[in-house]
Amino acid sequence: MCMVTAVADGERAGCLVGFASQCSIHPLRFAVWLSKANRTYRVARAAQHLAVHLLTRDQRDLAELFGGETGDEVDKFARLDWGEGPEGTAVLTDAAAWFVGTILHRTDGGDHVGFVLDPVRSGEGRDGPLLRLSDAHGIDAGHPAE
Repeated sequence: MCMVTAVADGERAGCLVGFASQCSIHPLRFAVWLSKANRTYRVARAAQHLAVHLLTRDQRDLAELFGGETGDEVDKFARLDWGEGPEGTAVLTDAAAWFVGTILHRTDGGDHVGFVLDPVRSGEGRDGPLLRLSDAHGIDAGHPAE
C-alpha cells in the first residue's frame, strides 16, 4: 500500500493506493492507479508531479485517514505533518520513504487511471515494517466506487 499526494491549481489532495508498481527498469518508471471517484484523481488530472509515500504498519491511522475519508469533506493535511516537497508537491514528513515523480502518461484503465511517473527525487524517514494490503483490511473507502 502507498499513499499518493497531488497538488495543482492551489489544491492539495491525497489518497491511499492499492494499485502501484514499478513498471520499467531502464528507464526507471513507476505507475500508480487512482480511482476516478476520488478527489485526488481530480486534482492529479491537472498536476505535473505526484508524491508517492510508503507507510509503516504502525501508521494505520494515516491509512485510515487517507483511505477512509474524502478530501471533499475533510482537510486531511490539517491532521498530519507535511511539507512542500520538490516541484511544489506535498510530502509527508513522517513517511517510511517517499518519491516525487513527473507525470509522463495517464492511462485510462476503467474505474482507475494509471499515472506513469518518472521519479525525480526521493527520501527516507521512519523505520519499521511497511504497511501491506492485509494491514489495511477493514478500511472503508471514503469515496466508494459508484
